[in-house]
Amino acid sequence: MDYKILSTIKSPSDIKKLSDDELSTLCEEIREKLIEVVSLNGGHLASNLGIVELTVMLHKCFNCPKDSIVWDVGHQSYVHKMLTGRYDEIDTIRKKDGLAGFPKRSESDYDAFNAGHSSTSISAAYGIAKAKQLKGEQSYTVAVIGDGSMTGGLAFEGLNNAGRFKKNFIVILNDNKMSISNNVGAVAKHLSHMRIKPAYIRTKRRTEKVLSHIPLIGKLFKKILKRSKSKLKNLIYKNTLFDVLGYTYLGPVNGHDMDELSNALSLAKKITEPVLVHVVTKKGKGYEPAELHPKEFHGIGKFDINTGEPLSSQQGFSAVFADELCHMAKEDKKIVAITAAMTLGTGLSEFSKRYKTRFFDVGIAEEHAVTFACGLATKGIIPFFAVYSTFLQRGFDQLIHDAAIQNLHIILAVDRAGIVGDDGETHQGTFDVSMLNTIPNTTIFSPCYFSELKHSLNAAAYMCKGLVSVRYPRGGELYIPDDYTNQSIDFDLYGDEDAGITLVTYGRLFSFACKAKEALAKEGININIVKLCRIKPIDPKAVELASMSKRIFFFEESLVAGGIGESFGYELKKTGKTFFYKIHGIKDRFVRHETVLEALSELKLDDKGMVKIIKENI
Repeated sequence: MDYKILSTIKSPSDIKKLSDDELSTLCEEIREKLIEVVSLNGGHLASNLGIVELTVMLHKCFNCPKDSIVWDVGHQSYVHKMLTGRYDEIDTIRKKDGLAGFPKRSESDYDAFNAGHSSTSISAAYGIAKAKQLKGEQSYTVAVIGDGSMTGGLAFEGLNNAGRFKKNFIVILNDNKMSISNNVGAVAKHLSHMRIKPAYIRTKRRTEKVLSHIPLIGKLFKKILKRSKSKLKNLIYKNTLFDVLGYTYLGPVNGHDMDELSNALSLAKKITEPVLVHVVTKKGKGYEPAELHPKEFHGIGKFDINTGEPLSSQQGFSAVFADELCHMAKEDKKIVAITAAMTLGTGLSEFSKRYKTRFFDVGIAEEHAVTFACGLATKGIIPFFAVYSTFLQRGFDQLIHDAAIQNLHIILAVDRAGIVGDDGETHQGTFDVSMLNTIPNTTIFSPCYFSELKHSLNAAAYMCKGLVSVRYPRGGELYIPDDYTNQSIDFDLYGDEDAGITLVTYGRLFSFACKAKEALAKEGININIVKLCRIKPIDPKAVELASMSKRIFFFEESLVAGGIGESFGYELKKTGKTFFYKIHGIKDRFVRHETVLEALSELKLDDKGMVKIIKENI
């Protein structure tokens, strides 16, 4: 397609020159380009399609980068990137050395704050606005929050504090009725209630107008009423939650009507107190498959533009986890499943249908999810909390304070563990091992294959006590040697124990270790592999077997600091034997966006990297 207008947008100043008809054409072209790019690269489509008009009007009404736009989560920033001088690079988004799939300050001055997790925008924007005030700068700060991020507690902490700010602070609530799964909870109900009462703001303005015209006492009464917290005020003003927190509420506004958006944003700029503009949008707008299936098109791999069908259908660990949990729940009514707005992503859609009373979507609230699970566990329920590794980070305090100290039996199904690829730094699952490894009363399983995942889930439920984590990678099974048959949930030895060189690893790296073993054998170098499935606590027999070798190499798809390699090395040292020991994992760094295989190769954690490191050290 020939993008006649979009291709001419080099900065937001170019948008300000366009006529209304040209703005409409621009929005059409943006949607076409979004569908084209995401179909080839994968990424977040539905949320970006829904925010096209809003993004265009934000850049038309404000003067960025002097004015700051802070995007919550940031997966809906593709449109923003196209309009801020990065259109020529948009085909590289989420590719190695290309544009990031999320806002990135190092990428552009127009990206005011990095984001990849939810509910951060209001707090960050308040900090930016306060810093401008301290420096005497006069400009607007806008936080764009939506996709269910209002279900996260941090959003309300930010709202509460920013409510005291005096001017030039605007919150845009992009209300598309969705997060990744359907919105849940009281906040979603509150927003729905406001959506069906669009006359709210008109009633409020009329009330103020009438009061202003009452001779002598009208203006005074209006001022007293606005400052009061009385039932009379609530009766007259029909306050929203946001009014109570100190915001002037504007909306609901049709997020696909640029005239409405322009009027609302222009009014918001004139108000001398914090403003919340409630914008209602349709997730997936303009592409029928995404409109009909917004959950599936929230984050999607490559797909056929004509049909919307994904181009890859490989069974993954998430699906195997979900199937096994359904099987376990059928046999045991004490088993329940918890998700934090990730029903589809963690594979729990079928569980949610089969066992409705035992399925809990708590919204984007991982801290609450962990403590909620702990409450369930005190009464003998067996809770499985399915969560991406990167999002589990938000529940760290609760894992220690609420779960481990009380030694409560809850199970973490940690999805997307290890390298996840093109979502980049904010989403890599490289921290859960080091995080959980430091917590007492914790067991961690890291299976390599589907059968091991099933065994680990059952062991977690019925053979373990306290906090248990079963972690598994994004995607499906990798290489399985024909002669590998053991698959114990503790550890396995693969190869000749007298080889003299031992490679120790866990999780999917075992598949690469097997290929490295075969490659080294062709060069006359024999090694054996100690494959850990339960990585905390480490089985003493695994340490004993490894200690029989003179050279031991540990490969870990996680941070070296605090990782299993350090723990294993400590146990080896206690044997008193003499050996060469090398840990190779992810050192003090964040892993950038690129494919999983590209990242593993760059980190020397694939078979070629293992061969190179072993040969260099023998």
